[in-house]
Amino acid sequence: MPIQIRPYQEADRPFLRTLYLASRKAAWTWLDSSEWKLEDFDRAVIGEKIIVAERDGKIVGFASIELHENFLHNLFIDPEFQGQGVGSHLIGVVEQNFTRTGALKCLTKNEKSIAFYQHRGWEIIASGESPKGEYYLFHFKVTRKK
Repeated sequence: MPIQIRPYQEADRPFLRTLYLASRKAAWTWLDSSEWKLEDFDRAVIGEKIIVAERDGKIVGFASIELHENFLHNLFIDPEFQGQGVGSHLIGVVEQNFTRTGALKCLTKNEKSIAFYQHRGWEIIASGESPKGEYYLFHFKVTRKK
């Protein structure tokens, strides 16, 4: 069954909390996750546009975007569905929401995600330090057909 991308609904919150927690634990194995909670999702997406990926009626991922900044803040896929095109579908919709150059930050130790973004045409333009460790700042050039 194809992947469907749809807007977030409040009824999605309980499952997305669980997905967010599980996905971070699976992806960020070098970080101490003992203090992470389901409610972290709520704080991570305040004021952002959230889109949800479904397959066969089951939520398999989500992305959240700070629209006024053209900034992809979160992109998380259920660990069971990684490598099946869910991330590509989500980021394709994210990129369509950008009105100018898009941006995101990715932890440098997250090599799988770095490779994914670079494969999609995102470019590393800078690096920095965050409480979770060193990160790369990526940009995505928006091209509009005339």
